Amino acid sequence: MKAMILAAGKGERMRPLTLTTPKPLLSAGGKPLIEHLLERLHRANFWDVVINHAWLGEQIEFTLGKGERFGLSLHYSREGEPLETAGGIVRALPLLTANGDDWFMVINGDIWSDFDLTRLQSMTASELSATDAVLVMADNPPHHRHGDFCLNDKGRLSGECTGKDGEKLTFTGISLLHRRLFDGLTDQAGKLGPVLLTAMGKGRVAGLHHQGVWVDVGTPERLRALDQHMTIQEP
Repeated sequence: MKAMILAAGKGERMRPLTLTTPKPLLSAGGKPLIEHLLERLHRANFWDVVINHAWLGEQIEFTLGKGERFGLSLHYSREGEPLETAGGIVRALPLLTANGDDWFMVINGDIWSDFDLTRLQSMTASELSATDAVLVMADNPPHHRHGDFCLNDKGRLSGECTGKDGEKLTFTGISLLHRRLFDGLTDQAGKLGPVLLTAMGKGRVAGLHHQGVWVDVGTPERLRALDQHMTIQEP
C-alpha cells in the first residue's frame, strides 16, 4: 500500500515563514515537519510515498530527493497551482494505484501526531467492508472547538450529530482512502470535505478515535509550541 503526503498548500497562516519556505519544510524538533512524517511512514512499513506540491515545491524535491536516506521511494505529483485536497489526490491517483492497489493512506504535511500508522496499514478486509474511507479523528483542539464529523458507536462518521451520536470530533488529516471514493472526479481544484460528506450520507466512512497527541501546525505559534514540546521530550 502506498501513502501520500499533502504538501501543496501555500501556508498563508504561517506567513512570513512560508514566504520563502514551503510549510512542510518548516522545522520542529530539529528537522522539517515532513521528515518526521517520512520517518513515521517508514516505521509503519509504508515504503512508497507520493508527495504533491505546488508552492515552492522544487525546495521539497531538492531537500528530500528520491527518499534513499529515509529508506523510502519518493514520487512527486507536481501541481503548479494548488488543486486543494480532492483535486490533488485525483491528480496523484495514477501514482497511488499504479500497482493495482485500491487503498492508499493520505496524511497532511503540516501535522504532527503519535498515532500508530500501522493501524491503517494492517486493517483487514472485514474491517474495510462496505467502506470507502477511514478517517482518524481527535478530540477538538482549542482553535477548532466545534469539530468536523460525528463518530457513532458503530464506528461510522456523519456530518451532523443526531440522537446518541454525541459531539463532533476533529479530522486529523490522516486517512485511509479507496480509489472509488473519487470515481467521476477530475483533477480540478476541489475540496475533500464534500466528497467525504457524500460518502458519509451512504454510511461508507468509518472513523478511528485517536486520543493521543495530535497537532495541527497551522500557525507560527503552534509551530513554536510543537518545537518546545519535542525538545522537552528528548532524552
